[in-house]
Amino acid sequence: MSEVLTQGPLFLASLIFMLGIVVVVHELGHYLAGRYYGAAAESFSVGFGKPIWETRDKRGTRWRINWIPLGGFVKFVGEPQAPGDVGRLEQGPIGKPFMALGPGARSVISVAGPLANFIFAALVFGLILWANGSPRERIVVDSVQPGMPGAEAGLQPGDAVVSIDGKTLENRTDFLMRVQLGAGDRIPLQVERDGETLPLVIQPERQVRDNGVGMQVSMGVVGIGLSIDPQAPKRYGPIEALGGGIVETGDTIALTGNMIARMVTGREPLSSLSGPIGIGDVTRRVVNRTMAAEQVSLADRLTALFWTAMRICALVSVGIGLFNLLPLPVLDGGHIVFNAYEAVTGKALPEKIQEGALTAGLILLIGLFFVVTWGDIIETGVFTPSGNP
Repeated sequence: MSEVLTQGPLFLASLIFMLGIVVVVHELGHYLAGRYYGAAAESFSVGFGKPIWETRDKRGTRWRINWIPLGGFVKFVGEPQAPGDVGRLEQGPIGKPFMALGPGARSVISVAGPLANFIFAALVFGLILWANGSPRERIVVDSVQPGMPGAEAGLQPGDAVVSIDGKTLENRTDFLMRVQLGAGDRIPLQVERDGETLPLVIQPERQVRDNGVGMQVSMGVVGIGLSIDPQAPKRYGPIEALGGGIVETGDTIALTGNMIARMVTGREPLSSLSGPIGIGDVTRRVVNRTMAAEQVSLADRLTALFWTAMRICALVSVGIGLFNLLPLPVLDGGHIVFNAYEAVTGKALPEKIQEGALTAGLILLIGLFFVVTWGDIIETGVFTPSGNP
């Protein structure tokens, strides 16, 4: 616990860095789409609470940096973001009131935030591929635990894993991610054994294990050890890297969407979600482990840390974008539902219903935040004297 607390400044810096970039990208998406349609923006805020710094541009929009650096928002004039906003029209900013725009335009503005997150992720993934290439490894089963899913599937030491779930494997990350996030799933594998390709089906079981950065989390395991034979990385030109970044973003969206669906259906615990505390703690642990590798030069450690931080940013960006598309009234997805109702019926949802839906959505979101945050705090090891941060 003492190690976690004494690294508080590093933890906060990691948290602010990760969320700050992703939130600004998300809100810029909303803002630029709103400007395209001529909507009047009342404020663009980074963080919540009272402002540390504030200015007003020639269009009357307030640009603010607030004291609580966890999130942010764009508020268009007349936009019903919270129950108290319904029917209220701020004065001053230049442009059209938000509700004067058609439901189609309002839906585009709502989608623009998540879309900006996905575009940002694709650019970051592409930049990583262009600068570093894609690691390639031959993955060989080194050991198999009796009675575990790997043994039940028929895996044997010496098997080379060729593909998982129909996807050719290029490195261990693809294999580990599918297994760890697939507890209970029947996952098809192809392995090479004695010159032959064999189809197998493996079903990971859920256990609490170290996630690689010292956190004890619930994940799928199969009970095998892997031997990794590094190969020459695959190199990309700028255009090819951008295409690879788009593909990786699509794969991450699919993986994240599958996780959300599993949580909704009860196949995955809510503790699988990570909030601000979890994101910051993972970043803190990555910083600690990277900088502790004193056999590596400082320049190489800082370079590795930069690219790791960028990858985490891209992953968080996809997660925030997808989460905001959920059909909860206070999220972008909920506003899209309201707009769809108006487009179909020709009239806006009654204000009382909007207020009730926004209130219920806000309560649900706050409850979810506390559940996820408590799970993140437990995973930090702050209450575990022997925890390894």
